[in-house]
Amino acid sequence: MKKVLILATGGTIACLTGEAGMAPQSAPPALLGTLDAFSKYYDLTYQVVLNLDSSNIQPEEWQTIARAVYAALPDYDGVVITHGTDTMAYTASMLAFMLQNLDKPVVFTGSQIPIEAPLSDAQSNLATALAAIDHDVVGVTIAFNHKLMRGCRAVKVRTMGFDAFESVNSSNRGEFFADGVRLLADRVEPGPGGCVLKDALSTDVFLLKLIPGTNPAILDRLGEMGYRGIVLETFGAGGLHYLRRDLSAPIRRLVDSGVAVVLCSQCLYEQSDFSLYEVGRRVLATGAIPSLDMTTEAAVTKLMWALGQTDRLDEIRHIFATNLAGEITIAGTEENA
Repeated sequence: MKKVLILATGGTIACLTGEAGMAPQSAPPALLGTLDAFSKYYDLTYQVVLNLDSSNIQPEEWQTIARAVYAALPDYDGVVITHGTDTMAYTASMLAFMLQNLDKPVVFTGSQIPIEAPLSDAQSNLATALAAIDHDVVGVTIAFNHKLMRGCRAVKVRTMGFDAFESVNSSNRGEFFADGVRLLADRVEPGPGGCVLKDALSTDVFLLKLIPGTNPAILDRLGEMGYRGIVLETFGAGGLHYLRRDLSAPIRRLVDSGVAVVLCSQCLYEQSDFSLYEVGRRVLATGAIPSLDMTTEAAVTKLMWALGQTDRLDEIRHIFATNLAGEITIAGTEENA
């Protein structure tokens, strides 16, 4: 019987409806009752570390969650984190970077409907998360709608549908069918020495989605505001405009001043390649850092994490060129983490 810590942080799964709308509860009876039923199969411990709507979970809470997981790892076979769906992909991505060389399963799950509701998806999502631990799916994973996805590859793509998350540019780690679980992705092989907690980060990171006609002055303003890192969601395979409104010039000024500028695509699927077109090569020449096929959530959290480890742009560039947790496909190779 696997020993599992249920680490509660709030979210829809723990919500009750009140006069001001739905709000999470620290110990909703329906959630505790469901866990009691699962205790026939698992040795479960329930611990409340936060009680928040995930819209209120920010970088400081990421550190709180990571530290709680790290403290629990020696005593449990795995950890299930119940979390709101709206920012789950950000939290899961950040923990994938903070918990280096993770050698046990850490599984995020939640629900689209509170667990007290008759049609809630909470019970099946919890069962999926626990099954991931049962099958030793090592690393940070999101369990949702009978699927297992790498935490740093998952994106919330639906606001109401039960199939709320998709694994972007990476196969699911596993799927559940009537005849059992099918593990699809290669298993993680952690290195020697066990898990290491590296939870330093910088909150001075800004995400800017470009539109045709974006005023270049906004990039200078971001530098003046003290941002140390900026993620730009650019067009298509990799481009931004330079006619009339030249965005490459302020990007170069930012990089020259020591600001890390990371480039990703507004397209959800497939990798960006800024070497294809003149508009992309212009921005690469500024010293901006491409993020290839990373999700926006992974690019943002990886930049925040990288800036917590170093101030040097060459080291940040190296971090972004390294596959730390399966978040990026390097040179067309298979995921190696």
